[in-house]
Amino acid sequence: MHRARAKSSFDAMHLWGTASAAIALLSASPVIAQDGAAAGAGTVEQPEGENPTDLPPPEDAQEPVVVASESDLPPESAEFNAAGERQISFAADILSYDSEAETTTAEGNVVMRTGDRSLRADTVSWSQRTGVIVASGNVRFVDENGNQLYTERVELTDEFEAGAMEDLLLALRQGGRLAANRGLRESDGTVTLEQAAYSACAVVTPEGCNKEPSWRITADRVTYDPSDSQVRFRGAYLELFGARILPLPGLSVRTDGGPVSGFLVPDLRISENNGVEVSGSYYVRLADNKDLTLSAYLFSDTKPMVSAQWRHLTEKGAYQITGYVTHSRRISDFADQTDNTESGPRGYLFANGRFQFSPEWSLTSSVRMASDKTFLRRYDISRDDRLRSMVDLERIDSDSYLSIAGWATQTLRLNQDQDQVPIALPVIDWRQRIDDPFAGGQLELQLNSLAIMRKAGQDTERAFAKAEWSRKAITGFGQVVTVTGLLRGDVYHSDDNFLNKTASYRGNPGWETRGVALGAVDVEWPFIGEFLGGQQVFTPRIQLVATPKIKNLAIPNEDARAIDLEDSNLFALNRFPGYDRIEDGARITYGFDWQLRRPGWEFFTTLGQSYRLDSDREILPDGTGLSEKVSDFVGRTEVRYRDFVKLTHRYRLDKDNLAVRRNEFDATVGSSRTYAEIGYLRLNRNITSVEDLQDREELRTAVRVAFANYWSVFGSGVFNLTDREEDPTLSSDGFQPIRTRLGVAYQDDCLELGVTWRRDYVSAGDARRGDTFQLYFSLKNLGFR
Repeated sequence: MHRARAKSSFDAMHLWGTASAAIALLSASPVIAQDGAAAGAGTVEQPEGENPTDLPPPEDAQEPVVVASESDLPPESAEFNAAGERQISFAADILSYDSEAETTTAEGNVVMRTGDRSLRADTVSWSQRTGVIVASGNVRFVDENGNQLYTERVELTDEFEAGAMEDLLLALRQGGRLAANRGLRESDGTVTLEQAAYSACAVVTPEGCNKEPSWRITADRVTYDPSDSQVRFRGAYLELFGARILPLPGLSVRTDGGPVSGFLVPDLRISENNGVEVSGSYYVRLADNKDLTLSAYLFSDTKPMVSAQWRHLTEKGAYQITGYVTHSRRISDFADQTDNTESGPRGYLFANGRFQFSPEWSLTSSVRMASDKTFLRRYDISRDDRLRSMVDLERIDSDSYLSIAGWATQTLRLNQDQDQVPIALPVIDWRQRIDDPFAGGQLELQLNSLAIMRKAGQDTERAFAKAEWSRKAITGFGQVVTVTGLLRGDVYHSDDNFLNKTASYRGNPGWETRGVALGAVDVEWPFIGEFLGGQQVFTPRIQLVATPKIKNLAIPNEDARAIDLEDSNLFALNRFPGYDRIEDGARITYGFDWQLRRPGWEFFTTLGQSYRLDSDREILPDGTGLSEKVSDFVGRTEVRYRDFVKLTHRYRLDKDNLAVRRNEFDATVGSSRTYAEIGYLRLNRNITSVEDLQDREELRTAVRVAFANYWSVFGSGVFNLTDREEDPTLSSDGFQPIRTRLGVAYQDDCLELGVTWRRDYVSAGDARRGDTFQLYFSLKNLGFR
């Protein structure tokens, strides 16, 4: 027998190949999913104890080789030699050869590797007489994907004919852990594990303390077939917090990163509208780029419902289609106070997609349609009060933009007539940016057209051409000066103007033309300095905008409604939100921004006002803050402290008595697990003549409190504080809850479950007010949701 300390390279021994065959399961992608969800990130360290199903704690698997020191790493060599035979680099404390038994043995921190794969063990022996290779003692194998196998002993032949393992742990690079008492690789490459357990949960906390996995899958037998990259479980059960709760017959997961067909965990809900609701889904994997999810909903108080979702990824883009269908009673006419109902089919269709035909050309589309106004709320699918459908063909390059689009909206508001809702088709917008070679500025050309149609209302067509030149420069004293000039010509045509209920929006019927000219100078002067241990920036700003008198009221107003002076539009060249109204005359706008940054803290505030040089504008309703020569004061203040505190306050103060006309407050305080949020809005403008500008007051709150590491309680509420004096169309007395929610939840790295109670206080047809209870359950990294 000969002994030597060795660092060498095998050429034709094939040791690596036979070892690799025994752990073929590692060579597959580490995604384990019943319905296609991917596993989460995570790795494991060397196991301890005698029961492999204890699932030892993780460690970083990014390093494929573990040795005592960096100097003990075997040298790198080509994975294959010129003859196509696998080469193996190795390192060991002792290398010995028993000539009588014809056995080569490497002992002590044995490390072998080829390519991106490595093997570590206390002892590796190879019998040239029997062809059996045995690695024993804290065996750890890392494949080229970073997956790891831990076992006490692996026995293989050098011809890949058979392989056996005991007390093994398979640690997938993306987080899953599969442990078994015994493992065997058949001659066809199939790997079979007995008395196995799988989990994607971490078993140590971030602080390094031991943690029992919140869930795991146990099975009598687990089989891996490399021909189809599938892992199949027999006798599988789901264990939650150590308790066996659910059998999983036919559970199968992929190991190549792709999802597989299978059932999803059902949802349970109890609601005022539908009674007890149980829903379940089946996921169908059709190809690598397309899938289908079929769902069924059973209710105790109404007829069943079915839905389907189709998803498809093509070479040019992706799209999805989702549909719901049922048969139930609904209110046929909300204008009829008797609440007459009729029975019939009901449903909802949602489809969207985006296709990129070239670097410049793309198509975006979305379709949303419901059978009636209350279907989405009745079945708790969505609470949107409008469904928008659109299609938009765009061309974008560095200096030009073209959009050809169409828009349609379905209203779900009970008191709004669908025949009065417009369809915009086509909407064409083209822009070209040109550098000015003479004055050093930039010229932008724009062509825009719009056609709006209604079944029973005003129709409007519009087209305009615009040229806007601007130049920004910094003076020697540090002022930022922006000069702008604009010319625009409009052509309008409208019909049935008298059907528009708001007279100021109608315009004159027939053809109308309009010319627009605008000039503006904007000056900002930032001052930077130190203050209170931080850095502050104080930026006063003044702007002059001049526009000749414009024929506004002769033009229909379709896209420039609901104007209100805010901090976001204070310095806008046109403070109307669209193109149909343009603020004319001459005005001076002035204000300042102030920002202070300290370690961990950030403060920002802005305040401003405008002064009109000529008479009052008749197109600006009283209460908007802009109707008189001197506008109201508008401002915004923000305070942030790291990621713990965020406060934003927007306001508008009456110029005469500093009464608060707009008061909007949003605050978030806390961490990601324990926090409180509050949102408050009050519009006190005293406008009742225009439907888009009525007063509102509402309060939104949310709070979550974490306890016992992974548990939390949470609640939220939306409250309407508007009274009849602020909005005569309401019956509220100034405090009307809209919706409240309360729940308890558990969430760790691989499990999320909870119970939620929600109460709706407002009925909408057959979507009645009342309580809803929901139990939700999600196993991360296994496809359950």
